[in-house]
Amino acid sequence: MEYRIDPHPSHTELNKLWTSAWGGPAPASLDDMLSRSLGHVGAYEGDNIIGFVNVAWDGGIHAFILDTCVHPDYRRRGIATRVVQEATALARQRGAHWLHVDFEPHLEPFYRNCGFRQTAAGLIAL
Repeated sequence: MEYRIDPHPSHTELNKLWTSAWGGPAPASLDDMLSRSLGHVGAYEGDNIIGFVNVAWDGGIHAFILDTCVHPDYRRRGIATRVVQEATALARQRGAHWLHVDFEPHLEPFYRNCGFRQTAAGLIAL
């Protein structure tokens, strides 16, 4: 298992992981998003990307964990925790002061285990 910083996987590679993890194709704009991100982390077994997380940012001190996913065949092995840990270190190293994440209620124990604490936030559905 290897964890790579900013691997820039091809759309085909990322789409294969995305489809297996999320049940649908990766957004076509994902390549553009990665080029503007603070960074991203890929988990690889050989040449195959099996885990991923994107670190978006506001151009200042706030960074955001997005799109954490692991191929279903590799889940429950600590890969998601490790990509989030690597993303946390990357955000800190690249100058972010705050790392945010939004998640569904069933993921609260996972993100709490990764060091996130609950905060109040606001949201508008667009």
